[in-house]
Amino acid sequence: MTSDIWPRELRVSRDRRTLTVTFNDGVAGVLPAEMLRVLSPSAEVQGHGPGQKVTVPGKRNVAIAAMTPTGNYAVRIAFDDGHDTGIFTWTYLRELSVEGAALFAAYEEELSAKGLDRGPVRAGQSADEGAAR
Repeated sequence: MTSDIWPRELRVSRDRRTLTVTFNDGVAGVLPAEMLRVLSPSAEVQGHGPGQKVTVPGKRNVAIAAMTPTGNYAVRIAFDDGHDTGIFTWTYLRELSVEGAALFAAYEEELSAKGLDRGPVRAGQSADEGAAR
């Protein structure tokens, strides 16, 4: 898989809560770990087909644990909550850099509509129940 888009820089913040990415075409973004986690391109989040996307609550405090290059086209991002199956292509990271605010706002609307929130899931409560505040 090749792309005309590639990052000139990928930098995780000292507190591991943001990824700064700068692309060869001049587009740059500061991507919060929470956004990367809840919009992960993994099957666990996106599902295996139409209508299977999962709204992931309780990730406000998630951090980036590790990043591993995947070929010349992507990076696998592991998070401190154990999620590590998202392979973020350069194209997808660029899309998040440009449209991330709108995508995250839509995610927040989904949370609200389902009675979920961004706070951590409380002990004894399933992720589907959420923690409405």
